Amino acid sequence: MRLVAIDLDETLLNDAWQISEGNIKAIRRAVAKGVMVTLATGRMAVSARKYASQLGLDVPIITCNGALIEHSLSREIICHKVIPSGLAMKIIQHLQSKEVYTQVFIKDEVFTNKWNQYSKAYEEMTGIKVQETDVLQILHTEPEGAEKILCISGEDYLQTATAELRQIYADRLHFTRSKPIFLDMIDKEVNKGSALRALAANFGILPEEIIAIGDNFNDREMLMFAGIGVAMGNAHQELKEIADYITASNKEDGVAKVFEKFVL
Repeated sequence: MRLVAIDLDETLLNDAWQISEGNIKAIRRAVAKGVMVTLATGRMAVSARKYASQLGLDVPIITCNGALIEHSLSREIICHKVIPSGLAMKIIQHLQSKEVYTQVFIKDEVFTNKWNQYSKAYEEMTGIKVQETDVLQILHTEPEGAEKILCISGEDYLQTATAELRQIYADRLHFTRSKPIFLDMIDKEVNKGSALRALAANFGILPEEIIAIGDNFNDREMLMFAGIGVAMGNAHQELKEIADYITASNKEDGVAKVFEKFVL
């Protein structure tokens, strides 16, 4: 195996959003052997970089569910696909009319119209400040667009919202879930699988030489692309059903066990 792509939350990270010593040691041993290890997360780049730095990874990392592939040290952009500002503004206006809490991710910043308990929880999880502002005005002045739009609400409501949004934007957006109360919207061509394919091609690595490890719906495409798709012991059942292998949970150094079995 030449490349291992690892999700962060509920996969590499324990429930305190930390990397265990067991996982750190296993990853560093693999890197010392010449195996490329990268992160593939729904988080924005600024939130993922600190974990890449802790692991000593000098590689491109996949962030915002694949919307941005950026080198962890030089910050050189390998791939960048956004939701155009005009489309993002229409989506935000629709969500505002439904009073759905929404965050917009632009480069290394995250914005919301009204800071609340969801904002606080997101800040505690990621260490990134959620800025309360007029999101439409921010998008109006941003020439490129947004890497990701995130809705946070009750799981039942998000199922209804997803169905409604798909009817309107199915040809423009890709919808995925990284947590039961998260609904991620990204460009229609973006997912972790397509990002992993682009990254592997950049280094001349074949799918059968790749391991992908994850726990939720937003990891589905990369597990299906990789030669060995691994679901965590705490993964959603639907992900376990498509995985080639199921490891221990994120509380039990499940990632380290994958390295021990397939790499080390």
